[in-house]
Amino acid sequence: MTALNLTAVTVTARGRALLDGVSLSLAPGEFLALIGPNGAGKTTLIRAALGMVKPASGKVHLAGDDPRALSGRERAARAAWLPQTGAVIEAVSALELVEAARFRFNESRATSREAAQAALARVRAGALAARPVTQLSGGEQQRVALAAMIAQQAPLLMLDEPANHLDPAQQIATYRLIGELWREGRAVLCVTHDLNLLRHAGDCARMRVAGLADGRVAFDTTMAAAALPDRVAELFGVRVSARDGVILAEDISGVGP
Repeated sequence: MTALNLTAVTVTARGRALLDGVSLSLAPGEFLALIGPNGAGKTTLIRAALGMVKPASGKVHLAGDDPRALSGRERAARAAWLPQTGAVIEAVSALELVEAARFRFNESRATSREAAQAALARVRAGALAARPVTQLSGGEQQRVALAAMIAQQAPLLMLDEPANHLDPAQQIATYRLIGELWREGRAVLCVTHDLNLLRHAGDCARMRVAGLADGRVAFDTTMAAAALPDRVAELFGVRVSARDGVILAEDISGVGP
């Protein structure tokens, strides 16, 4: 059984196709990086995978079932989502927010609190436990959101720009953590604009990379593929070279900053 499978999925809004016949699958324990220009449909794909939007056509299966037919607890047991921007507006503490990610478990408050504390410690945010989330910086909120995702203990992680708001050191630490979670057996779907950050997750040769453009899958290859720089160049309309595993992009529009 696949962790996630999309078959000819089309999602429309205001008469425009946000996804157009997308077919993509992710096996248990697999790492898939999803890249593409702004507006390509990356976030829409995640929302469709979670049953948050209804496809106009095609089918979505989350661990074998239509996510829209699952209860909240059932979906939470199959996939965890880290959005680009959090939507917390209540002044709950960081610890309370991470505890809430345990809602799918039938467990005592003490057990959920212990798991939440361990998750905060793993992202080096234990000192933030008592602070209201609304008073945290963007980077601190992102780390707490990562802790909540860990505490949920889902077999599939969907991350939408997981290093958003983080400084360079925290970006590296975040991708190292994602790599650890992956090697523990989780499947990972990671939306990113910076393929070079994936190197910090480790074992790039095993990673897949899919490119989205105008709501369609432009390519589905591997990080180790010799043709990847050319694929990235075509996708973003830039000149791309690879040196020592680092992908370098150069503007070819002729327009200065």
